[in-house]
Amino acid sequence: MGESTTGKEGEGLLIYSFVARGTMVLSEYTEFTGNFPAIAAQCLQKLPSSNNKFTYTCDHHTFNFLVHNGYAYCVVAKDTVGKQVPVAFLERVKEDFVRRYGGGKADTAVAKSLNKEFGPVMKEHMKYVIENAEEIGKLAKVKAQVSEVKSIMIDNIEKAVDRGEKLTDITDKTRDLHAQAQDFKKQGTRVRRKMWFHNMKIKLVVLGILLLLVLIVWVSVCQGFNCTK
Repeated sequence: MGESTTGKEGEGLLIYSFVARGTMVLSEYTEFTGNFPAIAAQCLQKLPSSNNKFTYTCDHHTFNFLVHNGYAYCVVAKDTVGKQVPVAFLERVKEDFVRRYGGGKADTAVAKSLNKEFGPVMKEHMKYVIENAEEIGKLAKVKAQVSEVKSIMIDNIEKAVDRGEKLTDITDKTRDLHAQAQDFKKQGTRVRRKMWFHNMKIKLVVLGILLLLVLIVWVSVCQGFNCTK
């Protein structure tokens, strides 16, 4: 696809970079010959306009894009570099570009008019991320762990909220059961009272019958009420 014009160790991992407004390239940098710019430009034409990161693969190279607020930041890298270094490069380039041209200069710049100013800046960012690839990898792992912990926390919070809703349902059901228990208790009290009065009536009837029998026996034995004479 292309070849490097230098032979230093570490160079050649990041091959070509540009910053574009929409589909217009404002600044680009490369030390390579080849068709990298043409392929990157084709990818740029098809790039979604939403803020996001995109990666395309072609012939053992990755075309990495970062789209932010109408501007596209691109870097072409060898696929052996992985994702972390290109992403770190794009983030650094975006922050530097916005800091330098965020006041409106980039909004009116014409095609490749910022090459002289910003091309060397992209070169320095390439050099930095390649020289600090190991630290960038470690930082990416830490960020991934933080993101994982954050996702777990959010998931736990959602589950806690869900449990809270279920606990509310259980509380409502418990309250209903308690009310039903109170009604049952009142009904039980009324039934016990009714049964107590019914038993008392039976006892009084039995007592009355016994008294009546005693009276009959008394009258029969005493032939009237003269047993005391």
